[in-house]
Amino acid sequence: MSATRASHDVVVVGAGSVGMPAALALAESGHRVLVPDARRGPGHGSHKAAIGGVRATHADAAKILLGLRSREILSTWRERRGDDLEWVTGGYVFPAWRDQEASTLRALLAAQRAAGLDVRWLDAEALLEVVPDLERRDLVGGTSSASDGHCSPLLAMEAFRAHAVRAGVELRFDEPVTGVEVEAGRFVAAVTPRGRHPARTLVLAAGAWARELAATWGQDLRVRPDAHEAGITEPVAPFLAPLVVDLRPGPGSANVYFFQHQTGQVVFCLTPAPLAWGDDTRETSSFLPLAADRLLAVMPRLASLRVRRTWRGLYPMTPDGSPLVGESREVGGIFVAGGMCGQGFMLGPALGELVDRVLRDAATDDDRRVLEALSPYRTFASDERLK
Repeated sequence: MSATRASHDVVVVGAGSVGMPAALALAESGHRVLVPDARRGPGHGSHKAAIGGVRATHADAAKILLGLRSREILSTWRERRGDDLEWVTGGYVFPAWRDQEASTLRALLAAQRAAGLDVRWLDAEALLEVVPDLERRDLVGGTSSASDGHCSPLLAMEAFRAHAVRAGVELRFDEPVTGVEVEAGRFVAAVTPRGRHPARTLVLAAGAWARELAATWGQDLRVRPDAHEAGITEPVAPFLAPLVVDLRPGPGSANVYFFQHQTGQVVFCLTPAPLAWGDDTRETSSFLPLAADRLLAVMPRLASLRVRRTWRGLYPMTPDGSPLVGESREVGGIFVAGGMCGQGFMLGPALGELVDRVLRDAATDDDRRVLEALSPYRTFASDERLK
């Protein structure tokens, strides 16, 4: 065992939406960080399937806190660090055509605004000024969050990687962590097929594959993957600013959401119903017809667009649709940061900073609120209404 391999303070398992921001934050605060990953490059797990939406507009206070900070990090990245992430502050719109969705959205407003969101309810006429091409028939209104936006997950990942490497992070690809060594109830080393990596702390940011590793030290992590598909169209002239989310359930789907990228392409995704449990990321022949029907019900204008490609990625789902964040009770020196339920890209930057503050014993009151709400040991009694 070389001196270099024994000289890390923190092992971050997973170079993805959470792991890479965490590694960067930890390194920039002085930690010596190693990031082993089973895949061949950063973001090659679920991250590369993300469509790029970034919102603070959640129903849960803990996710709002994380979302506000992540949005700030990504929207100001170019000014602060110089990299173009193709950020667009286009906002998010949740339209409602039925009383069920309208009631849900209205009921959340007071708590969302109290948490610092700039969200507002618009009647149908005002909402059509924001998104003129929405289906007008039966439109009740909806909420609009003007400060949310979107950017490129691939450019963001490359930016996090480059800055992390400059800060001294050591990345090891094609090297899965298969277990840990524990002494006197505390983590002492991560084990891979290439050897052991001693460190003071392990951060578990392995996304859809976290549960299997946690089981090796006796922790039952309540996360399992389900597959979601997405697609992208040919580029057309700009016509849509916000990312639109239709919460109505439909045949084969729980919702649908889409936006127009700055290149002119429309990116779209839906949540399957029932969820497609498992780790199969092969595209299906059923997705595009299903998505097309859902999209046209929201915006008939989309009928003339031609789809260029589709893809399928994994959502690490928890029982209540919210992440798992906190220290392991089974083994000291292990911190869990996962179960992002498909929102790793939009919450990962803030979560990475939180991990760093916790490991430096510098957690804020807001951090403690997030840790309490997102504890891996919570009862999972509620359900995220805007997941």
